[in-house]
Amino acid sequence: MTSAMFCTKLDLIYGMKKKNMMKKRIQNLTLALTCAATVMGASSCDIDNKENVNIYYANAIVTVKPLPDSNPSFYMQLDDSTTLVAKNISQSPFGDKEVRALAALEITGEDAGIYDKVAYVYAIDSILTKNTVPFEDSKTADSMYGTDPVEMIGDWMTVVEDGYITLRVRVATSTLGATHKLSLLTGVNPDDPYEVEFRHKYDGPMISDIHSPSCVLGDALVAFRLDSLPDTQGETVKLTLKWKSFRGERMAIFDYCTDAASGGAIQIEDGASFLTNIK
Repeated sequence: MTSAMFCTKLDLIYGMKKKNMMKKRIQNLTLALTCAATVMGASSCDIDNKENVNIYYANAIVTVKPLPDSNPSFYMQLDDSTTLVAKNISQSPFGDKEVRALAALEITGEDAGIYDKVAYVYAIDSILTKNTVPFEDSKTADSMYGTDPVEMIGDWMTVVEDGYITLRVRVATSTLGATHKLSLLTGVNPDDPYEVEFRHKYDGPMISDIHSPSCVLGDALVAFRLDSLPDTQGETVKLTLKWKSFRGERMAIFDYCTDAASGGAIQIEDGASFLTNIK
């Protein structure tokens, strides 16, 4: 039996510094990315008794692509040009769903056959993966998808690749059980189909001051499929991401080509734990 799970706090994975005024509350959050993803019927943090520090470090975001009625039943798209086959997992931990996932991988150098590389999977966990939603009107958007502020974190986890935009976002919460609904709206600018707007709807008490000791900052990973955008036909265009931050309206520009990879320049911040109560 083989299994892959994230069973470590993300402060071990990312070494994020905690703000002193929030340190106690954030430590109480103690949330891993969902500490799930059981593979082949087993649940353990000891993978084949293979000791390797890589188990504690997420080093890749991949698209897990199912292969129905095949063995192995999935492969992983590392970027737009690199496919991976897992050495130690033959059944997809996410069934027949195509999802983005955070993973701790090691390339083995073995012959990958029809794929580009073989990877030993130390840990893998799905990222919240959603479709975009079409913009109707401001009143409907505000009601359904919210107007609560959010920050975008510009580290290696924020990327456009393989037909997805994956974002590391930061939200504020005053109630640990509150849910954060994250959405990406398309069609917000009739003159630019590649302008999208991120929305955040928080179902907890209103937060008037994010610097208050009663307020906790939390990060989350979310990926959106971009297949609703017009195909760029091989051309590179500007993908504009807009959102409401704690400091007002913000935007970031990505070079976007359908199914091609592109990073983005967004301000890097630290000081938050990861949340799992997102949808």
